[in-house]
Amino acid sequence: MLETLDAAAVRRWCASGLAALRRHQGEIDDLNVYPVPDGDTGTNLVLTLTSAQQALAMDLNTLPDGASTAHGHALRLMAQGALLGARGNSGVILSQILRGFADALAAAPAVRGRQLAAALRDATAAAYAAVASPVEGTLLSVVAAAAEAAERADSDDLRAVARAAAAAAARALARTPEQLPVLARAGVVDAGGQGLCLLLDALVEVITGESPARPAPAARAVRPPAAAGRETGSDEYAYEVQFLLDADAAAVDRLRAELAVLGDSLVVVGDGRPGTGTWNVHVHVNDVGAAIEAGVVAGRPYQISVTRFADQVAAPAVAAGVPDGRAAVVVAPGAGIADLFAAEGATVVPANPSIGELLDAVRATRAARVVVLPNDPNTQAVANAAAREAHALGVKVSVVPTRSPVQALAALAVRDPQRRFEDDVIAMAEAAGACRYAEVCHAGREALTVAGPCRPGDVLALVEGEVHLIGADLVDTCTAVVDRMLGGGGELVTLLSGADAPPGLADRLREHVERSWPFVEVQAYEGGQPHYPLLLGVE
Repeated sequence: MLETLDAAAVRRWCASGLAALRRHQGEIDDLNVYPVPDGDTGTNLVLTLTSAQQALAMDLNTLPDGASTAHGHALRLMAQGALLGARGNSGVILSQILRGFADALAAAPAVRGRQLAAALRDATAAAYAAVASPVEGTLLSVVAAAAEAAERADSDDLRAVARAAAAAAARALARTPEQLPVLARAGVVDAGGQGLCLLLDALVEVITGESPARPAPAARAVRPPAAAGRETGSDEYAYEVQFLLDADAAAVDRLRAELAVLGDSLVVVGDGRPGTGTWNVHVHVNDVGAAIEAGVVAGRPYQISVTRFADQVAAPAVAAGVPDGRAAVVVAPGAGIADLFAAEGATVVPANPSIGELLDAVRATRAARVVVLPNDPNTQAVANAAAREAHALGVKVSVVPTRSPVQALAALAVRDPQRRFEDDVIAMAEAAGACRYAEVCHAGREALTVAGPCRPGDVLALVEGEVHLIGADLVDTCTAVVDRMLGGGGELVTLLSGADAPPGLADRLREHVERSWPFVEVQAYEGGQPHYPLLLGVE
């Protein structure tokens, strides 16, 4: 049990809170009906806190100028990461709650009960200040209740104050349907408030070593029509616009006024630095161009994201040739592989594409939601950059980090247009991650590998990018790597023979698997990829 909150505890809190949000991500998404029933609050909170944890991975041993405590530095890193990675209304507000914590505790020599209560009070003030039109029955009510209970505890006992705050937050969450009629009609509690309760419970667990036992609120069985979810007039606006902005405070004040005229659900929050700082801007509008132009006038907008609500809450829009308004763009290194992807309904891009080529392929699908499968570690950064550019054009793009075409085949096999797009992307990523891959090629020069030295012409078998086998005979090395992969388990083997593969290579490997691994299914295709006589996947 902790008497005070130190930097290590801050790190554990972030990791534990993120783990809790990930466990309950789908549940929170399903609670989401306010301000619009877009089903993404859990996802947005996970993405926001993931960014916070990534920021915390920075070196905490050296304090930056002006920071007086290690725990304060950790909290500032956590808050800054959350701000830069904040997604949606809930993520932006969470980033300000963390900023309030950091501002209140950065210089405190020790964080005990009364300091925690003061931090919750500052966090509440920052959260309310972030929202142009605060509404009770939301995350705001939950953090306010936590702060009030912490102050009423009137104690230096960190454990007692943390427990009081978390318990009050849970009670406030249960009251949210009484405060917001749309929640009562849907039979749910506030989604953002549920996420905050999980974070406060994680804080209690870090401080006390005990996990509060609280039953999760039951989600409704059937989601009501989308029109029921618009309580504050947001149904007048069709798009959610969000971006980061480098600008000074005076310019941001003017931006707030302009955006308030253009739409609603306006949240503009900064990192608290004097002079030019970083701001996270969120607004619902009809005129996307005007909102982004206002950001350009104010400063330098980037990481621009535009989401059309109709793509989230209504029946999927149908684009020409795209059944449900979604599509897949896949990078293919060979003609045979390209044919396989095309047969799965994907738009195919040749190997080593530029950002522009990937962006053109995304636009050519004419779909509102697109998943991109790069199939090469070197192409992933290009795909991520193309996704950011596509967001600015109003296309929602998710990149599944496939590192081999065999992983893309596994991902495409589980696509389901009946699932929410975000859930479908997660399922595809899980399928790709469950597919172990290997490549067989010839060494081009002498090198020292983890499997030993190799010489030009040697046959190399790489598993997950690392050299595992060095051989003299191609068929023997391919057979050996198949056995090594299946030795770790597997039910399905996919073989893609390359342009330089000897005739009959796939047939010989299939026969070997049928003899040695009789319960394993084999799928073999002519991939046509250069440089690699064999690409192998095991699921």
